[in-house]
Amino acid sequence: MDRLIITGGKRLSGEVQISGAKNAALPLMASTILCKGETVLSNIPGLKDIMTMSEVLANMGAGISVEGGCLRINTDTLMNKEAPYELVKTMRASVLTLGPMVARFGCAKVSLPGGCAIGARPINLHLMGLEKMGAKITLSQGYVVAKAKRLKGATIYCDISTVTGTENLMMAAALAKGRTIIENAAREPEVEDLANALVKMGAKISGAGSTVIEIEGVDELRPIDYTIIPDRIETGTFITIAGITGSNILIKNSRYDHIAAIAEKLRETGIIITEEGDALRVIGPPIGTLQPADVRTMPFPGFPTDMQAQFIALTSMAAGTSIVRETIFENRYMHVAELKRMGAHIEIEDNIATVRGVQRLLGAPVMATDLRASASLVVAALAAEGETIIDRIYHLDRGYEKIEDKISNLGGDIRRVKGGRT
Repeated sequence: MDRLIITGGKRLSGEVQISGAKNAALPLMASTILCKGETVLSNIPGLKDIMTMSEVLANMGAGISVEGGCLRINTDTLMNKEAPYELVKTMRASVLTLGPMVARFGCAKVSLPGGCAIGARPINLHLMGLEKMGAKITLSQGYVVAKAKRLKGATIYCDISTVTGTENLMMAAALAKGRTIIENAAREPEVEDLANALVKMGAKISGAGSTVIEIEGVDELRPIDYTIIPDRIETGTFITIAGITGSNILIKNSRYDHIAAIAEKLRETGIIITEEGDALRVIGPPIGTLQPADVRTMPFPGFPTDMQAQFIALTSMAAGTSIVRETIFENRYMHVAELKRMGAHIEIEDNIATVRGVQRLLGAPVMATDLRASASLVVAALAAEGETIIDRIYHLDRGYEKIEDKISNLGGDIRRVKGGRT
């Protein structure tokens, strides 16, 4: 099993290119089920989750090819209407094939999803919405089976803001008969990016990016060429890396409007962030002068739960106490035990983390427990004294493209080791 070995304490400099957003690419890949022909997705990140979704689509009969950051998906030969457990168990986003399949083919069979073990993420809102649109839903041996001659428009209220739920229902509604209204819809940039792509395919959608999305169903959609938005969480992660190491780096291919809440909160810690076209200049404060800050995770446009672990790693070296409230997932503090192995002083009570900053972190053997926990350990290790060995980095490979190469190019001492320890 691969691991990363990082020797911390170096200031970084130079430029880093942010990859396309995984959480935008996956629903866009699923949306190709809605039409016949070849769709070309540009700025596609080279990630394990992208490979898994490609395997899901290939298993259905799609033609898949990748060349120079472009992913070509030909859906002329789609036949199999099942997303099997062997693939779906490793990635929750595979459930995004459910809505498009039942919308185009009238039936779908998708294994109940897996992914990071960060708390309950049920798909009941996906199923409730499809039922309101006329689908008959049954659960059998760990699979969801959905059937409908043709979905019909409906008004769907989501009890909680759900990104994948909003995306699944929006895709299903694109080919439904009549108008669908999704209330309390997720507002994340990835949802809006999917809506923009669907509109380019011929869908009639308004309100994406707000809490009410309206979709007027059409009879068919067409394949498109589309460029995926940059990954806002990767951008935020590199801001924390610059901040904790007191570095000066240029983060290219960024959308400030997508990371405004992240930037405003990180500025409170003393990090300087300025826009330079489609790039961000980030300058971390001198070592030992990071300031504490409090944060509460919220759905977009608030501070994202996917940046909580990196924020805790950053403030673990602040000159004071920070309070972090996790409101999205109930089991997303698993990284704390590993950060404490490196000398961080963090106490957890219910959904609140109290982070008392220390003057230094020390390298140690640590283990990644999920995707963003992995990123937080990289952030901490780059500032820690001595060597840190991060195990189980397959989590990291699900969401960060060649992160060791990007950090190395900035001057960081990081290397990947295949197989056993060295």
